[in-house]
Amino acid sequence: MKPSFAGMPAVAMLRLPAIVLLLALSAPAFGFEGENLLVSLPDGYKIDFQKKQGNVQITEMVPKAESVRDWTEMVTVQVFNGLKATPEQFRDRITALWSKSCPGAESAPIASAVENGYPITMWLSSCPLNKDTGKPEFTFMKAIAGKDSFYVVQKAFKATPSKEQTATWTLYLKKVGVCDTRVAARACPAGIK
Repeated sequence: MKPSFAGMPAVAMLRLPAIVLLLALSAPAFGFEGENLLVSLPDGYKIDFQKKQGNVQITEMVPKAESVRDWTEMVTVQVFNGLKATPEQFRDRITALWSKSCPGAESAPIASAVENGYPITMWLSSCPLNKDTGKPEFTFMKAIAGKDSFYVVQKAFKATPSKEQTATWTLYLKKVGVCDTRVAARACPAGIK
């Protein structure tokens, strides 16, 4: 089956755009039916941009002292409603876009697995010099193929991340997941109905 990327914005090269359902696991219980993306607002961050356009949603989170117009680090969450693709197909498309937009761009796999019944893949993409910012850009990405939607969470840096940052944000992405209130085998945490 060929994936349909028609709903994916063409500007999805270095900073992938789109909004998502945010569920802070430590926050009070939310009541969402069906499939849910589980991702938390990182400590010290704020939501600075949200938009829904067609079948694509985006949420961008930055450190509290920064904005999406002037950031050094950013977490972007995207939901592509109805997109049918494998995480590897999505990764390959993004890797190709990075290569076209940034000379010397590289991509490295981190993990591919099935988590809570959903196929996932994580990878790192790097651009030695983003022509729009004049700075390097490193982005850790996690793609999850849900039944209802396709989910992407990414952590971007406008500098080379330290080993500590790499460990911290890789763990953050590993905790991102999808659950479904309709499927016992993919149950959501207590409090999500």
